[in-house]
Amino acid sequence: MINRNEILQTIEMIDQQHLDIRTVTMGISLLDCAHSDARTSCVKIYDKICRLAGNLVKTAADIEAEFGIPIVNKRISVTPISIVAACSDTNDYVPFALALDRAAKAVGVDFLGGFSALVHKGATLGDLKLMDAIPEALARTNLVCSSVNIGTTRAGINMDAVARMGEIIKQTAELTADSGGLGCAKLVVFANAVEDNPFMAGAFHGVGEPECEINVGVSGPGVVFHALQAAKGKPFDEVAETIKKTAFRITRMGQLVAQEASARLGVPFGVVDLSLAPTPAIGDSVADILEEMGLESVGAPGTTAAPALLNDAVKKGGVMASSHVGGLSGAFIPVSEDAGMIKAAAAGKLTIEKLEAMTCVCSVGLDMIAVPGDTTASTISAIIADEAA
Repeated sequence: MINRNEILQTIEMIDQQHLDIRTVTMGISLLDCAHSDARTSCVKIYDKICRLAGNLVKTAADIEAEFGIPIVNKRISVTPISIVAACSDTNDYVPFALALDRAAKAVGVDFLGGFSALVHKGATLGDLKLMDAIPEALARTNLVCSSVNIGTTRAGINMDAVARMGEIIKQTAELTADSGGLGCAKLVVFANAVEDNPFMAGAFHGVGEPECEINVGVSGPGVVFHALQAAKGKPFDEVAETIKKTAFRITRMGQLVAQEASARLGVPFGVVDLSLAPTPAIGDSVADILEEMGLESVGAPGTTAAPALLNDAVKKGGVMASSHVGGLSGAFIPVSEDAGMIKAAAAGKLTIEKLEAMTCVCSVGLDMIAVPGDTTASTISAIIADEAA
């Protein structure tokens, strides 16, 4: 039973420690929108998204107002478009991205993910067409996000796809140069992509998922940092227990929101993704957590071990709180979105080599880092290959 102290703790986490529901994401299957005529398929895609997600934003706003829990983003993920468009009589998949963008704007969501292809073991003709369309699609849309899965632990790495993605990233940056290469911020190259990820830009609705579902992403680096301040100087097992208990409370809040949204929208509850996703706000940094755990600075010896311990404790705490934990669930380390990471990089303490080592034990790879504009496509492909390995 929830007691008064737990309620006050939750209010404090929201009000002072940056706890929020980072996203309520509706996953929608578009498999029944496939059609030999591309225009017909695009119309079916638009109509289905508007029909199922028409009340998503309002429902999230109602829950936010009723429970006092901030819900930062409302998003949609769809079946990888390379699958949906495969039977269409066209070589140009950009119109599919435009249809997705129109639908996202019509229902009022922040982003829509799923302009995606899964090529970890090889690429179909539809996959190749979609990959070719990515630069123009991201340049001509505002809300569409794209992803390509180029490897899995079981299948290995598709090195042809890795080479092609280096070229695609360069082309995307060039086509969106007037907005600072923003298209690249809406593009993810994955290894071991999950089918129920609610976070952008890598979200897509996997073929093993139901017709429609609600997935919720919860974030609370500030809450974990605050809890660790009370455990300063204590043994690692007590530090881990503190993180697990904090993750438990955060996950329970996410499950509450997910269940409410699911019931009100009349679609199944999918997963709660407990990922520590930082923001540039002071006190909302994963780097600060690692330093509170005992690191002299992010980038110093121990920097790879610390996030491994953090991820382990977060996952265990989340699993204790809900049987619906899924998605990525772990720590994100997007350099340009984390005040502590920015500070360490500016001081020369955090290098790309150390960052690569950290990503081996985190939920994501190299995330939100700027590379010089004259970096070659082959260099980008080599970095992708290192990460996937």
